[in-house]
Amino acid sequence: PPRSTLFPYTTLFRSAEHKGWCDTELSTNEQTRKEKTESVQMLHAEIDELKSSLAQLGEDITELSKAVAELDAGMAKATEMRQSEKAENTNTIKDASDAQTAVAQALVVLKEFYAKAAESTALVQVGAPDIFDAPYKGMGAESGGVVGMLEVIESDFARLAADTDAGETAAKQEYDTFMQDSKVDKTAKTSSIEHKSAKKQDESQTLTQKKADLEGTQKRSEERRVGKECRSR
Repeated sequence: PPRSTLFPYTTLFRSAEHKGWCDTELSTNEQTRKEKTESVQMLHAEIDELKSSLAQLGEDITELSKAVAELDAGMAKATEMRQSEKAENTNTIKDASDAQTAVAQALVVLKEFYAKAAESTALVQVGAPDIFDAPYKGMGAESGGVVGMLEVIESDFARLAADTDAGETAAKQEYDTFMQDSKVDKTAKTSSIEHKSAKKQDESQTLTQKKADLEGTQKRSEERRVGKECRSR
């Protein structure tokens, strides 16, 4: 047939072909926009979650660092007090022990003195006129009072030394337990700080990447150009 006869069919075919192309493009564009919108929403959710996690990690690290500083201060204060208490107890025990030794030596000398005095008095009374109702016993009563008093003092010093030594032992055990517990607690908190700091760094990098992904996705989600004739249909 002549070309003039085929022209309407050719035009109709091209129009149908163009319509099919437009329909495909518009359908593809709609699907793409839907997928990109979902991606944008998911990225927003992930970014919000990362921001929240980073904020919490920052708070945790601050609190843990404060706790570690307080532990260090507490251990330093306890050590200072322990050293002062130990020095005081050491001096008290030494003074009490020295005093106990001095009193013990004084008792030995005093007992020997009274023993000799009693012996001398007894010798003098041998053959003496019977002018007293009872024999003279020298300084026996006096010696008993003085010696008894010194023995009580000696016992007091011994008790002071023993009580102070027991108190020192108990204080040292309490200090050692406190220091051990504090060191374990500090180790755990320090480890937690390191773990959270590493996690914070990783999540910060992830957040940066997610923001970049979001920006790229938002740009790609813009409607594709498909021609005026398709958009105006």
